[in-house]
Amino acid sequence: MDDKKRCQWCVGDPLYEAYHDHEWGVPIHEDQLLFEFLTLETFQAGLSWITILKKRENFRSAFDSFDYQRIAHYNEDKIQDLLHDARIIRNQKKIRATVNNAQRFMEIQKSHGSFSSYIWDFVGNTPIQNSYTKESELPVTTDIATNLSRDLKKRGFRFVGPTVVYAHMQATGMVNDHTTACFRYEEIKAIR
Repeated sequence: MDDKKRCQWCVGDPLYEAYHDHEWGVPIHEDQLLFEFLTLETFQAGLSWITILKKRENFRSAFDSFDYQRIAHYNEDKIQDLLHDARIIRNQKKIRATVNNAQRFMEIQKSHGSFSSYIWDFVGNTPIQNSYTKESELPVTTDIATNLSRDLKKRGFRFVGPTVVYAHMQATGMVNDHTTACFRYEEIKAIR
């Protein structure tokens, strides 16, 4: 154990703390990683993030390292294999949504040059710096997340409601929601 002050949601679980300390809120611009987080957030809907985090490597293995180009071409046999893979969450709608979302993801890449360019445009290409002192102040969604969700749905994405989208924004550093007392708050704020 160390004496670092962290956001309360991660305290007590080494895996959760490592994710919080090294990944959560760090601005991500690589399409591959943005797709990974979008996929994990899709599967997280209705579940706890720690459940997904504990299965992350299983998801990575089952979904070809989140290679959206491969996932976009999954056939019914591959989908059935995933539905029988006990290492992951075997939700048919979420598995099919992942294949669909990979296809839509590549469509956005074609029209915007990259998914990163598309999604970061919603925050003016600069992370939103919040300054919440308590986790109870954090919103579950925002107007920006609602607008992004609406646009993703219009483009055919599935399982991208405003809450899922806001969680994706938090995870990928589009918004800094570390509480002000957290040791990562200022570190993340300094990253551009």
